[in-house]
Amino acid sequence: MRIALLSYSTRPRGGVVHTLALAEALAAAGQHVTVWTLGRGGDTGFFRPVDPAVRLRVVPFSDIPGEGVGPRVLRSIAVLRGAFTPEAASYDVVHAQDCISANAAGRCVRTVHHVDHFTTPELAACHERAIVTPYAHVCVSQAVAAELAAGWGITATVIPNGVAYERFACADPVAAHMWRRQFGTYVLTVGGIEPRKGSLDLLEAYALLREARPDARLVIAGGETLFDYRDYRARWEARAAELGAEPLVLGPVADADLPPLVAGAAAFAFPSVKEGFGLAAMEALAAGVPLVMRDLPVLREVFGSAARFAVSPAGLAAELADALSADDPGRRTAGRAVAVRHTWRAAAERHIALYESLAS
Repeated sequence: MRIALLSYSTRPRGGVVHTLALAEALAAAGQHVTVWTLGRGGDTGFFRPVDPAVRLRVVPFSDIPGEGVGPRVLRSIAVLRGAFTPEAASYDVVHAQDCISANAAGRCVRTVHHVDHFTTPELAACHERAIVTPYAHVCVSQAVAAELAAGWGITATVIPNGVAYERFACADPVAAHMWRRQFGTYVLTVGGIEPRKGSLDLLEAYALLREARPDARLVIAGGETLFDYRDYRARWEARAAELGAEPLVLGPVADADLPPLVAGAAAFAFPSVKEGFGLAAMEALAAGVPLVMRDLPVLREVFGSAARFAVSPAGLAAELADALSADDPGRRTAGRAVAVRHTWRAAAERHIALYESLAS
């Protein structure tokens, strides 16, 4: 089949990581795959090398200083649509991975990674169209599929994420040790500082954790985003100063540095208030790192007994303290067993079966 996978960015966010890994697995299964995306800020390629078997179409998208989120979203849709529409008919399957690319694609299959609740009018309208317009839907967990069924009466096909298990399970031990030498005993979170990631709650938990474990340090990686979280970041920084906490904010890290950074952590924190699967947390399990996460139905579904769960900053702090103190090889083994079951090959096979059923 000739398959177009559409994304909105070349930079490392969960949906983009998903798109590239799925594209490579589909190509390895013999499909003809092209990934379409917007090249923001002069980007001409993705944040990591992509298998040459996957064709890439990076559509230039210039920055406009001072442009608001709403106008930027509308312009993103228009630019991607303008480039993609003349070639859309050449594909057997058009599969959008987010609301921007779904609006640009028109008739398409859509993966709903999680259901958002936007207040910006343009974003809210984009989100709604991207759910009701596609003719078929994929969700990465049963919990998100249940949200689509309850909110829109949509029946989605559930195909869980894969994870690059070997990449994290076999992370360079020397590089992981170097991260530990640099940061000491560190709790890592990946995803930046933003409301959906529960960053303020994690900050409160870190302040409490330091009372029991003053040697522990919070390290925050990632944070590439289309949205403007400057107000939230300012509140976070003000609260950090009030608490006397000093987390280390790395921002986006090089793709090659991520596995040893994860593997070197003493614990991985995942306090998101909204998720569809939790790919970064699954990578931590693959690396054998203790995992503490917010107690959400979707995360219980995906991670089960392999993770520690909490609902409040105090609970997160307590579970992190336990994770730092306990030597629990059984839980580590259980975590790796969960991660190794989620392969991109299996995800690709299930996508191909879905595409073929839609074509027939």
